[in-house]
Amino acid sequence: MSDYDAIIIGGGPAGSSSAALLAEMGHRVLLLEKTTFPRYHVGESLMPFCWFMLNRLGVTGKMDEIGFQQKKSVQFATTDGRISAPFYFFQHFDHPAATTWQVERADFDLMLLDNARAKGAEVRENTTALEFLKDGERVTGVRARSGDEDAFEVTATVTLDCTGRDALFQRKHGWRKRDPMLNKISIWTFFKGAKRDPGLDEGATTIAYLPEGGWFWNIPLRDDIVSSGIVAERDYLYRDTRDPAEIFAREIHNNAWIHDHLSAGEQFGQYWVTGEYSYRAEHCATDGLVLVGDAFAFLDPVFSSGVFLALKSGEMAADAVHAALEKGDTSASAFASYGEQLCSHIEVMRKLVYAFYDPEFSFGKLIRMHPDLRGKLTDCLIGNVEGQDYSDLAAAMAEIAELPAELDYGHVPAGV
Repeated sequence: MSDYDAIIIGGGPAGSSSAALLAEMGHRVLLLEKTTFPRYHVGESLMPFCWFMLNRLGVTGKMDEIGFQQKKSVQFATTDGRISAPFYFFQHFDHPAATTWQVERADFDLMLLDNARAKGAEVRENTTALEFLKDGERVTGVRARSGDEDAFEVTATVTLDCTGRDALFQRKHGWRKRDPMLNKISIWTFFKGAKRDPGLDEGATTIAYLPEGGWFWNIPLRDDIVSSGIVAERDYLYRDTRDPAEIFAREIHNNAWIHDHLSAGEQFGQYWVTGEYSYRAEHCATDGLVLVGDAFAFLDPVFSSGVFLALKSGEMAADAVHAALEKGDTSASAFASYGEQLCSHIEVMRKLVYAFYDPEFSFGKLIRMHPDLRGKLTDCLIGNVEGQDYSDLAAAMAEIAELPAELDYGHVPAGV
């Protein structure tokens, strides 16, 4: 007998959502989280279709109770400061999900972790998974350590790796494969008192273009705080200095909208830097183990898909694990459909990301050429990827931009 039905490593959105759903389904669930919540994490902007996973988890009311900044649209700013017509979600989608949120991840992730506890998952914080236990090639649990205590072993019928960018199983088994073209660097920080757009646009995510394919994100948060970040190629950002504060101050002047909005505020806190963050695991599962969220793949920050894919994959993994436990089969083959569907969702968004970075592409140009596809494009931007055929949108984007071939990895190992 295993100690648990499922061990979940990592308490971020992927791990907490999987834990909550599996516990709610009646399974014995242990969640191991290496830090103590709340803790800082980047990725504050939620896509509208996050609502459906959050609603299933039973926390949409809690989101409003906490008072996260509401987000009703996405807009784009040219380098000379001109703003696109905002993509108002409610104009396309008459549903409560048309109003989403900008969240401080420390509070958001703590809410999700507490929700997993409330639904019956056993949560151990300050507990680090050190290595995977195996019977032959089957994963049977983990060896872990809580704080300075002695390491211990715990077993489960199935283990879910939700370790985020640490990607424990990927790292230990050499499964990480970087995206062939998406090799960007991000630098980000926070501003207090920056200018906000009025009315419906107060909480809008703004994507502001920089030269050579770079861009700023501008995400309004509660308490008059704005999260602001740059994403660009290494050679562009580091062309004359590697100091993140100097780079940030320089690039603010390269977009008139950003300069107008941020110059009214005051930067505070540190500058954060990360790079080479676009990757996918060679496989989504092995016998007794499933990869979920960033531990499986991360695409790009441009359309705020990170939290969406973490929540979506957490939900999908929970359903797949529940079915596998019910059938008594937690081999890799039991998760083939999970991997195929998740890769399909990622590929829809990946084509959009590649188009965004193509210098010949703009959303305005796409809509002028194909006005009938505005709805499909908005569906992509809000995360409506389930059961949708986006081949016509992809074909239209391919008339303007060079789109990637679908990656042939990320599924269960061949022959299982």
